Amino acid sequence: MLAKRIIPCLDVRDGKVVKGINFVGIKEVGDPVECAAEYNKQGADEIVFYDITASYEGRGVILDVVREAAKKVFVPLTVGGGITTVDDIREILRAGADKVSVNSQAVKNPQLIKEGADIFGSQCICVGIDAKKIADKRWTVFINGGRVDMKLDLIDWVREIEKLGAGEICLNSMDADGTKEGFDIEMLEAVCNAVTIPVIASGGAGKLADFPEVFEKTGSSAALAASLFHYRELTVDDVKHELKKHNIPVR
Repeated sequence: MLAKRIIPCLDVRDGKVVKGINFVGIKEVGDPVECAAEYNKQGADEIVFYDITASYEGRGVILDVVREAAKKVFVPLTVGGGITTVDDIREILRAGADKVSVNSQAVKNPQLIKEGADIFGSQCICVGIDAKKIADKRWTVFINGGRVDMKLDLIDWVREIEKLGAGEICLNSMDADGTKEGFDIEMLEAVCNAVTIPVIASGGAGKLADFPEVFEKTGSSAALAASLFHYRELTVDDVKHELKKHNIPVR
């Protein structure tokens, strides 16, 4: 088994880290560069920045945040939000990011995945997905920060993403997001079984036991969390220690 990755996620709005529940009730929790430096110290394997309002407000201060973070953080940085063109990808990678995460625009223009992978390499292209259950074993894909239901079948979409050349999928369960009731095991398992590229589990982490569970019950390559780390309920180190107790390899 390959080493599993633990990834803190920083949702950034107007230059501040924020967090909500089920995509609403958003509160400020701190400075993104300071938060990233702290997670770097705790042993995070990667750090994700999401510019959460970029997709419907236009680009903001995220490039400055990335430039500053890249000076202080020595693990891969992934940046998402408001990426619509190959030039946006280039700009973010130039600012110091190692990967981009495309979400809304990938659904609207799937060729962006292919072009990005062809120009910068699959390893630079992560496709973020916000999905919600609609029936037994069926989920639909949303865009624009969970505002718009695309009536797009999740399993069809992940297979398409893989074909287009993406290197990774970050799968966020809108049903679990911010609830702290555990990862969406059923949805993750269905997606991991449908593709061969790495899948990052996102949405719902609430306690230590949720991390070994997601790796024992699904083929997820990494687990991402936000509130748990931001409110210092757990550290990255706590999570890795717990995974080792379950004989799950970590870096």
